[in-house]
Parts: sequence; structure tokens; C-alpha cells
Amino acid sequence: MTRAWERHRGPVPGNEAGRNVAQGGFEPCLLALLRLSAGTDRRTDLTRGRLPRALARTGHLQRAAELAYTIGDELDQGEELLELVRAAADAGDLCGAQALAESIPLRQLRDQALVALVPAWARAGDRDRAVAVAESIRYPHNWGRAWALLAKAAADGGDRDDALGFAARAEDAVSSCPVDGTEQVLALLVEVAFATGDHERAAVLADRVQDGTRSRDPAGWSQPRPLAVVLAREALDADLDRLDALLRPPSGPAAEAGGVRCGWALAGADGRGTEWEEDGDDPVARPFPPGDLLGARDLAGVLDAVAENADQDVALALADRAETLLETGDGRDHDILLRSLTLLLARHGQAERAMALTSPLDPDLRAGRQADVVAELARSGDPDGATALVHSIDDRRAQDRALVEVVRELARRGETGRAAALVRSVDDCWAQDEALVAVARETARYGDPDRAETLTRSIAHRATRARAMAELVPLSEPFRARRLAAQAVLLDGWAPVLESLERLVPRAVAVVVDGTAN
Repeated sequence: MTRAWERHRGPVPGNEAGRNVAQGGFEPCLLALLRLSAGTDRRTDLTRGRLPRALARTGHLQRAAELAYTIGDELDQGEELLELVRAAADAGDLCGAQALAESIPLRQLRDQALVALVPAWARAGDRDRAVAVAESIRYPHNWGRAWALLAKAAADGGDRDDALGFAARAEDAVSSCPVDGTEQVLALLVEVAFATGDHERAAVLADRVQDGTRSRDPAGWSQPRPLAVVLAREALDADLDRLDALLRPPSGPAAEAGGVRCGWALAGADGRGTEWEEDGDDPVARPFPPGDLLGARDLAGVLDAVAENADQDVALALADRAETLLETGDGRDHDILLRSLTLLLARHGQAERAMALTSPLDPDLRAGRQADVVAELARSGDPDGATALVHSIDDRRAQDRALVEVVRELARRGETGRAAALVRSVDDCWAQDEALVAVARETARYGDPDRAETLTRSIAHRATRARAMAELVPLSEPFRARRLAAQAVLLDGWAPVLESLERLVPRAVAVVVDGTAN
């Protein structure tokens, strides 16, 4: 999407628009340019989304709330106010966030806002206030999550006794009021148990997560099931017993007579498999719940969670299990698991094995997947191996995408000269520009702002150059940062630079909102 948008915006104007503007880097000049730019944009929604949340982060929470309160639909209004509470809390304005949370008309959304504030107060060092907020939450189905988040914050802060006490309250809450989301709370308590060194308690809680997962569907298809979260935590502790038990195929005559491993060949139209009971001399089939066996999507979630931090032996053991599941499954979520598996292998130095797994894919899909493998190999600390592997990709656009990732990693490691040289190997013009954004950013990070700014001048697409300049803003001295921001505004408007200016020029957000409103 970024590529399509920035190509649509076209090349940098031939007159190098804005190159000599705001040479002194004065703030009033920058604010004037922002106001003029915002005045030409009448399509931006001021009541929700990016601008109100930016106002909340930059000390204008009241103005943001006033905009949100103009939303007519009560549910939409409450959801936007909830996001403003989170934005203000993240920016450290906990008192303002608390006041706004308590003003949300819909009580369920008010509760959700208060739940979000509980760990925020704890991390800020005000444990008593966090407890008071947790106790003020109205609906019982929100109590468990609030206390679990407080327990996690206490455990992260090294306070074992408080963490255990809050965890007990969370467990009591979900036991007395089991609702959708109970397994997520229990999975969080597993993390707390591990953090406090109580592995026996962690195992008991993990059993409850497993039992709950069997009895209800996952909360959402885009989120890992709580069981996958628990399995990942156990895997990081080199404990694969539960995972192996869930991957074990069912026994019975159908399985022995040609059924596929893991029972998937026996699955019915409702997605359930079959297990067998003895009824006299004859076996009787009965469906088992979908959660009894670990699906490809769940195992993918485990691989993603452990890819960066797992020991080599654990990672390769999980890879073996994932490959077996790919070979024996019914194809559901096959592509999701394959992607997670190839990235895990690349992360742990098994790029050739990962590339081999992509060979049976359709050519278009294979090239993209191989580019992902090269990128992950580079991020794992082997840019030389990644560069060599690029040439095994037979699609030029995928090669370019892989090379951009190698350039990013080289630049991140401080090898900016080598990264800049490799940019010339990229064929696509926009991809070259994208690679130069990373080289310029890391060149500035490593202390050469003049060269970084020069690199941005070689970027051909106006929107990409503006984005590169915006990325230099937080890495530059104030006068240079304001000058770069002003030039980026003249190139491509206020949108690319606004986030970069939130700390440097907090007034910038309010100026843009005023300019857009007027």
C-alpha cells in the first residue's frame, strides 16, 4: 500500500520545492507552513482516529474529547473516548485519562477504560491508585482481567508478594464469574506464575486454559488462542509435553485403517474430528471437541511467539513438529503455519531448509515467501548469507523486496556505506528509494546528519523523500529538525511529519487541527 500510494504521488518536482525554505529552523515558520497545509485538506476526520489521539498525546486531551463527543452514535463515541484514554495514559497523563474514563457514558466501555488504567497506574508507581481503580470497576466480567493485569505489572516490577495476591484475586474473579475471555485471563496468570517462579501453579493454570479451550471457541480468528500463548510459554521453558499430547493422533480402528495422523482425515463438516469408544465388541465413534487437537493456526501462533527468544534446540524441535503437521494435516491454515515455520527456520540459521519448504508453492507465492525468508535471515544477524540467498529467488520484484530488507539490516548494524552500495543492486526505482530511507535514518542515528540529509536528496519520489526527512526529525538537532520538517511539509503536506513533531513541537498537532477545522 505504501508503494502504491507513494508512486501515485509522483516524483519530486523538478524545481526541488522547499529546499531553501526555513533555513533557520524557526518554529513559527514551521507552524505557519503546517497551518497552510492543513487549510487545503478538508477531508480529514477530526472526530476520530489519528488527529484526536495525537491531541491526547500532546497535552490537548480536553480538545480531543470535545471532538469525540460530537460523534452522534453512542457506541462509536464511547469507543473513540476509550482510545483517547489509552493514548493519554501512554503519554503519561494518567489524571486526565482517569477523568475522561469516568466520563464515558456507556458503562461497559467505561469499565474497559478503567481496566486499561489499572496497569498504567501500577507502572507509574502508584500501586494504591491502581488497586482503587480496579475496585471501582462495575461489571464482574471485567474484574478478572483488571486484577490479572495488575498482577503482571507487579511481577514485572519484581514484587512477588503483591503479584501473587493480585493473581489470587484475579483467579477468584474468573472462578466466580466464568465468561468469554476467562482463558485469556488464565493465560496471563500463567505468565505471572512463571515470573514468580511458581511452576507448579503455572501447570495447574495451563490445564485450566486447555480445558476451557476445549469447551468454547476462540475469542477471535485474528488472535492466538490462549492455549497457544500457554504452549509458547512452556516451550520457552523447554517443556513440550503438553504440545506433544495435543498433537498426538487419536487411536482406534479407523486411524489404523488408513486415517491420517492427528485425526484430520476423520474430520466432519463441522470441523470436529472423531475419537473412538468401546461398546461391547464394536468401536463407536463420537465427535471430540475442536480444541482437543492443536490446529495449524495455533501451532503457528506458538512458533511466532518463540521465534526470537527460543533456544536453538527448542526452535528446531518445534520446527520438526510443525513440518510433520504440514505433511499430515488436511490443509486448513496450511499457509499460515508454513509461513511461521519458514521464518522460524530462517531466524535460527536454517534458511536452506526454509527455502526448500517453499519449493512446492505456486511461483508467485513462492517468490514472496522466499523474500520473507531472506529478510528474516538478515534480521537474525546474517546479512552476508541473506545477500547470497537473494539470487536464488527467480522473481525480480521479490528480489528487490529481499534486498531492501538486507539493506535495512546492514544499515541498522552501522554498515551504512555497504548498505548504500547495495542499494544500487535494487532494480525498482521506488524500492531503491525505500532502501535509501533506511540508510539515511541509520546514518543519522550513527552521528552523520549531513550525509543523511544528502542521501534524502537522492530519493526520487516526493512522498518517499518527505517520509525520509520526517524520519530524520527525531534524530536531529532542533533547528535542523524543524527545517527538515518544514521542507517535508512543502513536499507532501503535514501528514508525514506530524508524528515526528509530537515531542519536538507539541503545538504542531493543535495547529493542524485548527487549520483543518477552519
